[in-house]
Amino acid sequence: MMLDLVATRLIVRFLATLLGTAVPLMAADSSLPPGIPTAIASRAEPSPLQSHFLPPVRLVWTSPAGVSHPESLLEPKPGQAVLKEPKPPCVLAATADAPAAVLLDFGVELQGYIELFTPMTGDKAPPSLRVRFGESASEAMAELGGRQNAQNDHALRDQTVTLPWLGKKTIGPSGFRFVRLDALDPQHPVHLSQVRAVLVLRNLPYRGSFRCNDERLNRIWATGAYTVHLNMQEYLWDGIKRDRLVWLGDLHPEISTINAVFGHTDVVPRSLDLIRDVTPPSEWMNGISSYSMWWVLIHDDWWRHHGDRPYLEAQKTYLQALLRRFVAFAGPEGRETLDGTRFLDWPSSENPAAVHAGLQALLTLTLDTGSRLMDTLDDPATAALCRQTADRLRRHVPPDNGVKQAAALLALAGLRDAREVSREVLQRDGPRGLSTFYGFYVLQALAKAGDFDVALDFIRQFWGGMLDAGATTFWEDFSLDWTRDAGRIDELVPPGRQDLHGDRGAYCYEGFRHSLCHGWASGPTAWLSQHVLGIQPLEPGCRTVRIQPHLGSLLWAEGSYPTPRGDIRVRHDRRPDGTLRSRVDAPRGVKIVRARLAP
Repeated sequence: MMLDLVATRLIVRFLATLLGTAVPLMAADSSLPPGIPTAIASRAEPSPLQSHFLPPVRLVWTSPAGVSHPESLLEPKPGQAVLKEPKPPCVLAATADAPAAVLLDFGVELQGYIELFTPMTGDKAPPSLRVRFGESASEAMAELGGRQNAQNDHALRDQTVTLPWLGKKTIGPSGFRFVRLDALDPQHPVHLSQVRAVLVLRNLPYRGSFRCNDERLNRIWATGAYTVHLNMQEYLWDGIKRDRLVWLGDLHPEISTINAVFGHTDVVPRSLDLIRDVTPPSEWMNGISSYSMWWVLIHDDWWRHHGDRPYLEAQKTYLQALLRRFVAFAGPEGRETLDGTRFLDWPSSENPAAVHAGLQALLTLTLDTGSRLMDTLDDPATAALCRQTADRLRRHVPPDNGVKQAAALLALAGLRDAREVSREVLQRDGPRGLSTFYGFYVLQALAKAGDFDVALDFIRQFWGGMLDAGATTFWEDFSLDWTRDAGRIDELVPPGRQDLHGDRGAYCYEGFRHSLCHGWASGPTAWLSQHVLGIQPLEPGCRTVRIQPHLGSLLWAEGSYPTPRGDIRVRHDRRPDGTLRSRVDAPRGVKIVRARLAP
């Protein structure tokens, strides 16, 4: 695959937006050389991934002794070991009592590797170096295990390696922003002429965009897009440090963001098909009943956005079997009786009544969706069965038990009035009680209630709270309460303060096991494009798209949205009388339905 220079420039500009500064970045050419023998070339699978090299931008910390010339690691270098260094390299000389170490900051969360370059030295004995990756500065300083729960799950983030003489060593992959390097052997100092990160990304342009008069919202939109981009590896992952796996429910917010930012990309069908092929319809995807429901809902969204009829038809047999299995879990009185792991998200998991309410709503949504898909796929019998069962499920409306996640799903499924849910549950205590996963559906329910300013304020406070703490990607979970008496993630924790990473978290993500780059947290990116720009695909392949902006208190918003026929571009401005003026540029073949321009 030849390097897409346009895409590379867009990525450079995008990272600069996240960091608020220019980012030195080079891209590696991934094209297959023409001289490769035919026997090898016929077996070579082209990679959709592109490598980009980033130098460290900051020395966060050095050990009290044993470190000389650490500033040389921040200077521009050629990415090649050389016989003669123009300046002295960084030297880490351990003693019998203590290692010699540095902590480097690459300025932004990355998925990939680091490369260590060594110069010519008189002693050719290969030295040992301990390498610790961290999504926070404190994680890179942590020991494995203990109260703060640093781990090596999924990707090794703490390991000891042997360095070559006059060469290069690559370590990884992992998800990280910070790297600590420790020389361990007093007999063999470590000489480093260069350290650089290798950022691995899909070579995709950012076709979607969003800008408004609120720079905080602009940064949140961009951070959500980048969070998902990092997780678009060989498959669509949920996290780049931990949970480097395909989790179907988690994919729904991610794919909503992909639709709004990148448009069609084969990582989505590749991931949906992977889990389908390893999960018979008699089992639940990832062992969780709601995740099989999300698989159905994702296919409906994907069909509406991209209109790929052959791909949808390839799902027909599995969809038929799965939908008929769902029907069997609707009791005669309309109550869902789903088995397997009963799960919405982690914060609601200890509230069985709320989980039941959420599953009741999800099952209703799934069977409504299944009826539409089966009508499209010319299976009227299964479509009718889905409609009849969904109607029966509407007879049972369980209480949300005060949980925002469950209440939001009940509103989205039409089981409860959205305005009532917003007033009585969602707005209570502001954005407290949200999760980064189901926060997306709370925002969607607020939009259904017409409470757009409330939703915008939730986004500013909740997702913006992560940015205020030093985040460059969005996290597996977050609570505004965690920031009380806590330091930032991009600094070592000051005395007397709590560690926002190592001392927080819950459930399966306690302490440093907590992922600080989780694709399910990207919901505001899709939401801002769908509701503030007001771009809503109505017919498969975006043949018809509704434009209905909701600026709330914003003065203006503009942006683009990818479709199979090209990108829609919009600009909305508030007039002095409070009404909106909207300009829309749509590609040929996309019919625009202009709804009332809401103030």
